[in-house]
Amino acid sequence: MKQLLTLMVSSALACASLESLAATDLILHNAKIYTAEPGQPLQQAVAIEGDKVVAVGSDARVLRLKTADTRLIDLGGKVVMPGFIDSHSHTIKGGLQLLQANLDGQMLPLDELESRLRQWREDGKARRGEFLSVGGLPSTYWNQTDALEQRFNQGEWADQPLLLLGWDLHTGWANRAMLKRAGIDAARILALKPEEKDTLGHHPDGQPNGFMVDAGLYPVQALLPPPTDEALLAGGRAALDYYKSLGITGWMDPLANELPGADVKNDSLGVLPTYKKLSENGELTAHVAALLMADSKATPADLDELDKVRRQFLGVHNLTLPGIKVFADGVAESPAQSAAMLEPYKNSKKSGELLIDPTHFGELVSAADARGWLVHIHAIGDRAVRESLNGFEQARKDRQSGIAHSITHLQMVNPKEFARFKALNVIASMQMYWASADESSMDLVKPYVSAMAFMYTYPARSLLKQGATIAGASDWPITTPEPWKAIYQAVSRKGPKGVLNAAEDIDRQVMFQAYTLNAAKVLRLEDSIGSLKPGKQADLIVLDRDVFTVAPEALRDTQVLNTFFAGREIYRRQP
Repeated sequence: MKQLLTLMVSSALACASLESLAATDLILHNAKIYTAEPGQPLQQAVAIEGDKVVAVGSDARVLRLKTADTRLIDLGGKVVMPGFIDSHSHTIKGGLQLLQANLDGQMLPLDELESRLRQWREDGKARRGEFLSVGGLPSTYWNQTDALEQRFNQGEWADQPLLLLGWDLHTGWANRAMLKRAGIDAARILALKPEEKDTLGHHPDGQPNGFMVDAGLYPVQALLPPPTDEALLAGGRAALDYYKSLGITGWMDPLANELPGADVKNDSLGVLPTYKKLSENGELTAHVAALLMADSKATPADLDELDKVRRQFLGVHNLTLPGIKVFADGVAESPAQSAAMLEPYKNSKKSGELLIDPTHFGELVSAADARGWLVHIHAIGDRAVRESLNGFEQARKDRQSGIAHSITHLQMVNPKEFARFKALNVIASMQMYWASADESSMDLVKPYVSAMAFMYTYPARSLLKQGATIAGASDWPITTPEPWKAIYQAVSRKGPKGVLNAAEDIDRQVMFQAYTLNAAKVLRLEDSIGSLKPGKQADLIVLDRDVFTVAPEALRDTQVLNTFFAGREIYRRQP
């Protein structure tokens, strides 16, 4: 009886704790609050003490927590959401590109591109030591290699090494002066194995035309001097400021051991020292889940070497290191076509390049899973997706760890794979901004892949119907990190060339969940962030419109008015 009485008293205290025991620093009220807690309706108010949420509910209930020292903010009916989380973002690389020459995916006439290049040469934004480099070019430029050769191999550019980098970070174009510095000529190309030769564009006589993809690009890109520590810190600060304005309070950096433009080895530190420095300075006002890239042919023994890097950064405030990232393939757009496909590309009759070894990949996944590490896989083509899931299946056969692994991009997925995501507890980290009927999808992919593969391009609804968990992601700086543009694309799938597979559209509230609690699950931080729940960190945003009722077209222009991180306002939009 005494034990029962003690239990009843304890339960009563737990129920009463919010109203009678919590001290409250801040209350936001008279709002429409989306908590991201499954099945919970919109709330009116949220109370914050220190860096934690202490209550969410009606105005009447939450305002009872007010004390003489509580700050009250009447939001006049505005929408409040948890801070958004980007489940795949090369954030410091994006910050660097904010400060460097970059087209941001804009397709310009060559006259204007050349004009901008001259400007960036003069103001220093394109200068990387003795080289000139411009990033963010859309893949449509690679259909103009003849014109690029004519323009940038003569006159003022003849002796100036120049590298143009694709928005996808897998492709690029170099002029002859740059190719010469890299030792790439007809003799070298003719000596390559067929699969290596496919990574370097060339004329019938073997002379390079400047186009490069994946393994052909990386040695040329490596000629550029690496960014200095000061440049990386500036890039990190620029990225943080940008993400604050977008209401993004957390992200997964899938290549944190990569220094932009440099090869990744098992002992590479990449941008991890930059995150550590930002944290030590008190500037890392975001949750960063940093992944270490493992080589596509890595073995379980390689994880020991990666763990030595990982251990150097454990305990850094707001930085976690939950696992590894692996590339399963490349990109699908012509002329690269390095994404691994089940059916060959119609023009080349080749099936792309599967970077992982399907015979042994499951051993790597299982070894990482056994360590308690998540595995996050880049997979674009439908074969790459299938073999990635096969790797996860091996880990599940070996043990039921409960770790939610993830596949990112998922440009083309065979229907046989849809149900496997839920069955294997694999999250779909999708860049829905790409779900557009634009030049990239309609001109550079559709003509060259099977009708079945194209029918299931970014198959969000099909995955959702089969129980998959979808998480929001950008892949910035490959494309914009703006969540509301991605949300609009997921809902509409409209582009300049029509609608991309309208049957794969999804509801806006699915995307709200994708950028909050679901993305937190990808980072393995769902117990502390991703929803507005008592006990979780108080990361939240205030929006300028009612995103539950506005027309789909109005979603993409949504602005963040305020961003709070750990209970503190870190951004306020200026009128």
